[in-house]
Amino acid sequence: MSEPITQEAGEDARWTSTVAVHYDAKKPLSRYIRWYLLLSLAVSAVWAATNGILMPNQIQLLEFGSFFHGADAGIDLQALTELGRAVASGEVTPDADQTRQLALLSDFEAARANGLALVTTTSAIIVMVLQPVIGVLSDRTRSRLGRRAPWILYAGLIGAVLLVAVRYAPSLVVLVVLWSATELALNVAGNPLQATVADRVPRDRRGRVTSWTSMGAIIGGIIGGIGAGALFGLVGLDFYLILGLLVAIATILFVTRNRDESSVEVEREPFAWKPFLLGYASALKARNYRWLWISRALFFFGYSTSTVLNLYMLQSYVRPALSAAEASAMVPILGLAGIPFTLIAVAISGRLSDRLGRRKPFIIVASVLMAVSMAIPLISPTLPALFAQVVLTGLAFGIYLPVDNAMFIDVLPDPARAGRDLGLAIVAMNLGQALAPALAAVVVSVTGGYQAVWGAALVLVALATLTVAPIRERKPARA
Repeated sequence: MSEPITQEAGEDARWTSTVAVHYDAKKPLSRYIRWYLLLSLAVSAVWAATNGILMPNQIQLLEFGSFFHGADAGIDLQALTELGRAVASGEVTPDADQTRQLALLSDFEAARANGLALVTTTSAIIVMVLQPVIGVLSDRTRSRLGRRAPWILYAGLIGAVLLVAVRYAPSLVVLVVLWSATELALNVAGNPLQATVADRVPRDRRGRVTSWTSMGAIIGGIIGGIGAGALFGLVGLDFYLILGLLVAIATILFVTRNRDESSVEVEREPFAWKPFLLGYASALKARNYRWLWISRALFFFGYSTSTVLNLYMLQSYVRPALSAAEASAMVPILGLAGIPFTLIAVAISGRLSDRLGRRKPFIIVASVLMAVSMAIPLISPTLPALFAQVVLTGLAFGIYLPVDNAMFIDVLPDPARAGRDLGLAIVAMNLGQALAPALAAVVVSVTGGYQAVWGAALVLVALATLTVAPIRERKPARA
């Protein structure tokens, strides 16, 4: 039994039929999913490897020399951390030199957290501000390659080259500049990529498509995290070069294997700055879109707050403490623990939400599960507790990702401006990711530890659950 065409669906179909290929047949849709999955995998590998392993280690290496030099240059941070715990518990009375070294350790802890916050927050803010602009420009692009392909191709290749440059950043300031440019380039490619789902995929198949593309993101996270962690001792920061090559190959394959129709002949409204600026966040006027946007921002704010300092938590919060090498190897193993649950949930949630015609209940369940997971390491700062937390988080993310992506496409106020409004949706995620490192660094600096970081993350994700509640979702009618 077919679903009647609503006014929104009719407008969507009329628009996409004039500017893009619409994948109604199985073969082109399968091909599209396959190469979208590969590109999603490549970009997700970059985020997982960089945020989890490469960037924290790179900043730690840059900051270490500022605090531990001369006779302290060969100091064992793992042993010094355990000494600090023994001193705090009253088991050991430090001598003058140990007291001095413990003070250096405290300053180093704050400096590396602040350094990581500076790099990640600066880049996320830049992306957040410019993301909708790129969406608008891709909506207005007229070329033989179509509207989205030029942005995906050129930005993806630029991002690949910049990844190589990031590897050789000689200072924190240069690293901030290079990583901001890299993250912007990859997001410039990612926004039009996501808009191709709205352009090309029928509404009743979007949950299925976003399930597959979310699976690509998950697999990419596995490859990036495990690869960087396992190979860090062998290739170190040169893993950036591997990532750059992967992104370049995946970008070229997606664009060449999923050619869009030329948009040269498509009419477009004359450009004017005032309506452009006024329309920047106009989608937030729509009730459902606005609440979903707020919920996503809080969800990723909470999640990112809990994960941004993972490498440092394993060295300084978990008992017993791990060395930098042990922590680098453990981060991807932790991530891997939740993957089976994520994959199962991703495979089911998108399709089930299509079948039921409901997205909201899935997002609520995912947010509740995520909030509950944050309480586990808050109560028990041990490695087994972190594994339990990761498993529950993996399940929550598997439910959340495909349904949230599909729901944003469903609630678009104007399908003709999908690039702009989906760019604004990505801003919600970027906002959470931008604020999280700063919040985590402030918590560590103020409290002198990591426990309160989990408390803050729990509260934020709980708020995400509350803010999705006002969304009014109507089950589609069936003929």
